[in-house]
Amino acid sequence: MIIDIHGHYTTEPAALHTFRDKQLAGLTDTVRKPITTNLGVSDEVLLQSVQPQLDFQKQRGTDLTLFSPRAAGMAHHIGTEEVSTEWTSICNDLIFRICELLPDNFIGIGQLPQSPGVPPKNCIPELERMVNELGFVGVNLNPDPSGGMWTGPPLTDRQWYPLYEKLCELDVPAMIHVSSSCNHNFHGTGAHYINADTTAFMQLIQGDLFKDFPTLRFIIPHGGGAVPYHWGRYRGLAQNMGRPLLTEHLLKNVFFDTCVYHLHGIELLAKVIPVDNIMFGSEMVGAVRGIDPETGHHYDDTKRYIDQLQGVDNISRFKIVEGNARRVYPRLDKILNSRGHPVNIF
Repeated sequence: MIIDIHGHYTTEPAALHTFRDKQLAGLTDTVRKPITTNLGVSDEVLLQSVQPQLDFQKQRGTDLTLFSPRAAGMAHHIGTEEVSTEWTSICNDLIFRICELLPDNFIGIGQLPQSPGVPPKNCIPELERMVNELGFVGVNLNPDPSGGMWTGPPLTDRQWYPLYEKLCELDVPAMIHVSSSCNHNFHGTGAHYINADTTAFMQLIQGDLFKDFPTLRFIIPHGGGAVPYHWGRYRGLAQNMGRPLLTEHLLKNVFFDTCVYHLHGIELLAKVIPVDNIMFGSEMVGAVRGIDPETGHHYDDTKRYIDQLQGVDNISRFKIVEGNARRVYPRLDKILNSRGHPVNIF
């Protein structure tokens, strides 16, 4: 089974955007605030909206996508905590409906109702709902709800601890994923995302988070940002700080996806990062929607790059495309086993 751990609902129905426009307009003019959270979207419209993802799954030879709301759409920096809570619930409910309609294609990952200056513990009720009621197997966690201003505490700060305790209790991992950027110095997907991936990793080096939470699991997307390319720098910084080797300090708890849009990047990732810490992801349909003129294929067809990796045996390839995902997302593994899909390397 080919499991894509990083997919976003980027083809949402127009009704969702209409609601969001009204919700944000209501921040300054209460008359324009939507009168209901019922979007009036039929199952038929939802099925039609995800047809691009279904087509790409078939064309690219993938089986299952861990599916979450549009990352840029989370926009935690806009509005109040109440607005974020309402918006998050609506977005998560749409993901749930799609997963119910197409259970063989999608399994849910949820967003959290974060808001600048609001304690992360306030997200716990929605976290419990999405896992216990909606059946989601993981969450996206924004390390910078301010949208590129980085006004909040680092991921190792104790303000995050109640949320981490709940993640461990529920046994679900979190993908460290920022949302849109409101800082014009940082392009959203080209700079802010990659900056955040790199920043999160450095914050984790500086702290001792996993001594307090040995079962907490983070996924750093987009191939880890600058981390694999500067692996020697981070090993050296950890050494200078008196930290343990990174393999002991972080790599029992931190994992990376393959949302890197060229073969040489995937080759570097596979050479630098242990295979047990790499999971297949495409970010489909997301950051780059186009054909690479050098290959004639979509940039985000990352399975093609994995298929071309040299010196990777069958067991290692299995770990990347299925085995690691089932280990890092135990609720996913439980679902697949219940559906008659036991682990099968060959």
